[in-house]
Formats: sequence, C-alpha cells, structure tokens
Amino acid sequence: MIVNLAVVLLVAKMLRYLMEKLKLPGLLGFLFTGIILGPYLLDFISADLLHLSGELRTTALIIILIRAGLSIQRKTLNKVGTSALKMSFIPGIIEGSTITFIGYYWLDFSLPEAGMLGFILAAVSPAVVVPQMLNLKERGFGKNREVPTLVLAGASVDDVFAITIFGLFLAAGTGDNANIFTLLMQAPLSIVLGICMGAGLGFLLLEFFKKFPLRDTRKLIYFMIVAILFYELSNYIPIASLLGIMTMGLVILEKDNNLAHRLSLKFDKIWVLAEILLFVLIGARVDIFLVWEAGLTGMVIIALGLVARSLGVFLSLLGSNLSQKERLFCIIAYTPKATVQAAIGAIPLTMGIESGDWILAVAVLAILLTAPLGAAGIHLSHKRLLEPSSSTS
Repeated sequence: MIVNLAVVLLVAKMLRYLMEKLKLPGLLGFLFTGIILGPYLLDFISADLLHLSGELRTTALIIILIRAGLSIQRKTLNKVGTSALKMSFIPGIIEGSTITFIGYYWLDFSLPEAGMLGFILAAVSPAVVVPQMLNLKERGFGKNREVPTLVLAGASVDDVFAITIFGLFLAAGTGDNANIFTLLMQAPLSIVLGICMGAGLGFLLLEFFKKFPLRDTRKLIYFMIVAILFYELSNYIPIASLLGIMTMGLVILEKDNNLAHRLSLKFDKIWVLAEILLFVLIGARVDIFLVWEAGLTGMVIIALGLVARSLGVFLSLLGSNLSQKERLFCIIAYTPKATVQAAIGAIPLTMGIESGDWILAVAVLAILLTAPLGAAGIHLSHKRLLEPSSSTS
C-alpha cells in the first residue's frame, strides 16, 4: 500500500501542477486523480487505502475546521453574524425544497423520495469551500467586509440542516414515523449542543496546556485526539460535531492568540498531505458511469437547484453591507458539492428506496459538475469580485 500511495501522491502533485498552469485551483488535480485512478476507471488505488477512505476523509475534514476555528476572531464573527446565520439555512432549504417540488411533480417520485433527493443535493461542500475561504482570508481578499469569513461560517452549518431534513424524509420513506418528531428537533438541538460542548472542550484544552507545558507538536496531537473523539461522539448523541470542533479553535484563539497562531502554523503543515488525501479519496468515490443514468434530466435538476440556492443567498444577504460584486461572489462560493453527497448519496439505495439508484446517480453527477466548476469559479472570480486589503500583493 505504501508504494501505491506514493504513486497516487505523485500523480496528484503532477495534476495539481497542470491545473495551476491552466490557472485553475490545484485541488481539481487531486479530485481528477481520484476519479482517474479510482475503482471506476483505472482501479489503481489500493483496496486497503480505499477501505480507510472514510476515516481519512473525516480526519482531513476535522483538520480543515480546526484551521477555520483558529483563524476566526470573535469580533469578526460578530461582524458577519446575522448574515452568516441566514446563509447557514436559507439557501439550503430553498434549494432542497425546490428540488423536492421538482422530484414530486415532474419525476413522479413519492414525497419522501423527492425530499431525499432534494436535501442530499442541498448541502454545500465544506471540503471545497472552507480551504479556499481560508486561503482568501490569509491573502486579505474581501477583508473589509469579511466576505470569506461569512461564507466559511455559513457553509460550516449548512450541512447540519441538510442532513437533518434528509433524515426526516428517510424516516418517512422507510416507515420509521416514530423518529420524525425527534429528527425535527435535531437540527437546532445539535447545533446548540455542538457549540456548547466544543466551547467547553476548548476551555479544557487551554487549561490542560497551561498545567502541562508541552511542545506545540504535542499540543497539536492532543487537539486532534480530542477532536476525533468528539466527532465519534456524534455517532451516539445528536451533536453538530464539526461545528463544535470549529468552536474549539475559536475558543483557543479568543483566549490565547499566540498559542492559536502557533497551532495554526502546525495544522497548515499537516494540511499539505491531508488536502491531497481528502480530494483524491472524494474523487475515488465518483462513479462516472452512474452519471449516464442521471443524464440530461439530472443536469437540469442540479441547475434548477443551484438557481434556487442562488436566490437563497441573495435573500440571506438582503440588508447586509456587501456590494453587488461581493454578493455575486457569495453565490459562486456556495455552489460546490462533494462532501455530503459522497457520504450519504448511497443511503437511499442501501435502505431499499425504490429510486435509490437514480438518487445516487444524481448525487454523483452533482459532485462531478459542481465541485470543479464551483472551485474554479471561486479561484477565477475572487480578484474581480473581492476588494484586496492594503497589504495584499
């Protein structure tokens, strides 16, 4: 597996270089590496590596959100708070509801099947969005009105609502009506629990680091251990663990800016490898042959969903102080899909839902279309749509 991994990393770096030469984001090279070398085309990636795919992708996602938490000042979050809150659920609910309506009236799906399709597609991808927003923050783009922070914060919560509402329709579709009320309460409860528990763990980590002086590398290891265990806890109780993990970083930044900066530098270094693994393994989940099953109908549904999402972003930003260009950038930044679609796209099929194979095909098509286009859109538009800070070169 080690030699196999080395070859995969080499190909990923080569394709990243090619993408950058084409003035496209390097992560597309990683995504295409996974698609090409994955089990549905060349079948080169080791089965052992694919077996660990879920754990490795989760670890990389945890690293992203820790980095995000360590980079967002509380005063900055307060500045974008209202808009970020609206961005966290309005675009996703409008998109999901629109696709549900289309599925029910156009495709003749049952309401639960249409809802599952709608809210699988409704989730934006933090794996694609968050790293790019962090990069823009570091380079000073959109800093005057904290546009990257707004998108980053909203995208980090967006998935919680999409997955919760998907769970409602899944319960209805499988006849598990007893759980519907519980699921209905799950989104707000899980968000509150995630934030509170994440904040508590952040304070405990600070106290631990004060009591036991450690090298920053060891602090990073303990931080990762706590974050991974916290994420695992979400399998047993309804908590927005990824949001809580980001909150841990926020607390550390708020209470000890110097420590947060040093830890952020450490996490930046391990992100170099984690980023490659994340996008290669997401790409490896893309069965391009399923795309044919979705066909033109799937493309139209995805496009209509994105139009509805764009309307949701526009409505969320009404009353904000963002310029028209900055609002357009937020619409572009909210288009990529990958993480949730790869994670839950196959659930209806495995649960025996009649249209589960078609739902999976559209989920795969959504990744294939929106992840590259959304990432490229962010990369190509940010200089035109966002104002650089005075220190940006």
